[in-house]
Amino acid sequence: MSSAEYLSSEPGRDRQTKLLLVDDEEEYVAVLAKRLSKRNFFVKTALSGTEAIRILRNESFDIAVLDFKMENMDGIEVLKIFKEMQPKMPVIIVTGHGSETAAREGKEYGAFDYLVKPCDLSELVARMRDACTKRL
Repeated sequence: MSSAEYLSSEPGRDRQTKLLLVDDEEEYVAVLAKRLSKRNFFVKTALSGTEAIRILRNESFDIAVLDFKMENMDGIEVLKIFKEMQPKMPVIIVTGHGSETAAREGKEYGAFDYLVKPCDLSELVARMRDACTKRL
């Protein structure tokens, strides 16, 4: 990524927030990444937990948004690995298969927050900004 890609044009911000977006639903990821890019996020996507872990080995991120239910690895497995690799990176779990048990389990393993898909974009952005602020 060039420095020009990483710099923000939004007043009062030095740079875009780097987001790792992980979900195995390709169309959902493409639409969400495009919408978040327009809201001053630099978005890198992964379509599996394995791909996300490979990406995280080579780059650091300000935040990750992670699907709870994926084919090759579930979100909790990926969350545990993320927390070992970058313990201070906040992770928000999203899922279309919401349950209180999943929410508790995610928080137990270090997730910052939990949202049910389809989630309101403004709510997701607000929680992501909150997570990044509290990280500092």
